[in-house]
Order: sequence, then structure tokens, then C-alpha cells
Amino acid sequence: MTFDPDFDQTLKLGARLKAVRQLHQLSQRALAKRVGLAHSTLSLIESNQMNPSVGALKRILDGIPIGLAAFFSFEPEPSRTVFYAAEDLVEIGKGPISFRQVGDTLFGRALQILKERYEPGADTGRVPLTHKGEEGGIVLSGRLEVTVGDERKILGAGDAYYFESHRPHRFRCVGPQACEVVSACTPPTF
Repeated sequence: MTFDPDFDQTLKLGARLKAVRQLHQLSQRALAKRVGLAHSTLSLIESNQMNPSVGALKRILDGIPIGLAAFFSFEPEPSRTVFYAAEDLVEIGKGPISFRQVGDTLFGRALQILKERYEPGADTGRVPLTHKGEEGGIVLSGRLEVTVGDERKILGAGDAYYFESHRPHRFRCVGPQACEVVSACTPPTF
């Protein structure tokens, strides 16, 4: 076996788990309930923000059911779809923040594109987000407060942002109107 510095096993594990789960037509909530795991934990694993132990991964896979060997040999076909109707965008957000993703799976993809909607007052949280990569977006409507490190700015329709995602960042809808944004990040983080 040769070492490939561009190979990220963590990213591959989360994307592979999501693809296997979707192939078996299971929602995150259904699988989490089936194996006695918090939905948020499964979400963190699939988004590569948490690495499961081998025992935890086996327990999750038993709920699908698929064995460890079959799981690690599974290679889903990358999506070949070029065009997506509005109703084909996949909702991956929750509550007052909607993240509608272009493509049902990001396995084998380097870019994630989202149509985001923040209801008035919606916020990504008091704890700033950080992850590998870069992200940018364009505000379509409403007003979005974007904080990156020590910098903060309120953006309106037509304004944009672009930054390295390892810098702590936060998004918050300000004003009485919902805010809509089209964003992209690489590598995919959700």
C-alpha cells in the first residue's frame, strides 16, 4: 500500500457512511434511533466533525445492516447529474436555518453548493464554526451579519464574502426579513 497525502480517510468515512445509509433508504434520525445513538452524533460523524471508534462504527453499521469489510469496500458511484430542479435540492439544515444542497450526496466531490435561508434572528450559534477549507457566498435578499475572526460586517443583497474556513466564523440574520444566500465551500463540510 502506498501513502497518498491527498487521501483523507475521515472525509471518506463520513461520506461513505452517508451514502450507505441513503442507499438503504434510512434517514439519519431513523438509523440513530435504531442503534441507540443521538441523532446529533450521527450527523457529526457523517459531516466528518467526529471520528467514531471501531466499536461505535460497527454498532452503527449493524443497524443498516452491513459488515465492516463490506462498508470499507463500498464505493458509491459519483453523481453524474448535471441539472437540479428547485425541488431536487436536499434539505440538510434544521429549524430557522435552511441549507438546501445541490446534489443528494457529495461522495467524490470537492465542492459543496448550498442555497441558504435564515429566518429573522436565526444564528449559526454563539460558538464560532471552524473547519478546513474555504467558503464564500452571495447574499440574494435580506441582511446577513457575517463575523470572521475579529471582523464583522452586515451584508445586503448583492454583497458577498469569501474566507479561509479555519478562521472562526458565524452567520446571523439581522432585520425583519429572512435572508437568502447562495454559498459554496470546499471541501464539503456537511
